[in-house]
Amino acid sequence: MSTSPLRIGVLGCAGIAWRRMLPAIAAGEDVVLTAVASREGAKARQFTDRFGGEPVTGYDRLLERADVDAVYVPLPAMLHTEWVERALRAGKHVLSEKPLATTYKDASTLVALAEERGLVLLESFMFLCHSQHARVRELVAQGVIGELRSLTAEFAFPQKSGDDIRYLPDVGGGALTDIGVYPVRTALLHLGTDLEVLGASSHFDEAHGVDLGGAALLSRSDGVSAQLTWGMEHSYRSRYALWGSSGRISAHWAYTPPPTHSPVLRIERQDRVEELTLPAEDQFGNVVRAFVARVRDGVPSGLEGESVLAQADLVDRVRERALARP
Repeated sequence: MSTSPLRIGVLGCAGIAWRRMLPAIAAGEDVVLTAVASREGAKARQFTDRFGGEPVTGYDRLLERADVDAVYVPLPAMLHTEWVERALRAGKHVLSEKPLATTYKDASTLVALAEERGLVLLESFMFLCHSQHARVRELVAQGVIGELRSLTAEFAFPQKSGDDIRYLPDVGGGALTDIGVYPVRTALLHLGTDLEVLGASSHFDEAHGVDLGGAALLSRSDGVSAQLTWGMEHSYRSRYALWGSSGRISAHWAYTPPPTHSPVLRIERQDRVEELTLPAEDQFGNVVRAFVARVRDGVPSGLEGESVLAQADLVDRVRERALARP
């Protein structure tokens, strides 16, 4: 197990990298930013002037560098498959922004390649690395809300500017791919993989050529249901709730809490309401630490890969069942 800092290169200069992931990498004790690649040298230099490392023009050139052990891929979703595959074939460990791929077929190809090469492939679903969700699972397992009956999960935000990549179909834009995956992953996290898509709807915008929102109704074989809603034409909402036979537990800032936010879990029972305030955490910093630990310990994709594939499969099925409305 190496104790040297993990040397990371970045493929792309996305907003999420600038706002959240690169600050977390720069603050990490066991990782160093080696280089940032962009198709435009000036854009790469803007990033390295703030976070360190060397600017590189062209993604291929970064993958050729011997001083890069791993890459972070914040490219648009449609480009993930190509560049994650290229990185793995170049012998680099990969931390990819979600979703790892836009289809189950592509995701399975990438997971299999990482396993074959003995490389770490981690999808940056940052909310999964926040301990508030583990606490929710503990409380449910302890019977705090009785027998689980249903789950609701909602994630949406207001309309962005017209040039936002979420409105560009040729790079994998659309609400399901970008934010619908959060409620989908929430259902898998708390209900497991035994889920049937009973129905789904999608608001498809002809002008942009992408979906702007949607909803899905899922059911487990024992009758436990999940109602999922997502969109990018709504007031902001980022929460989920688990409803049981004797109570209800909800997370009120589930997906994008800032590192200074102390999460509050609300537990409602017939005779009382309780709120649990948890310590603040930087979930992006947690992702970086988890990635470094996997690389250092030689942890194969294993169960992580299975989770990625379960999600990709469920997203495919939601997309297939969705009735489009204008």
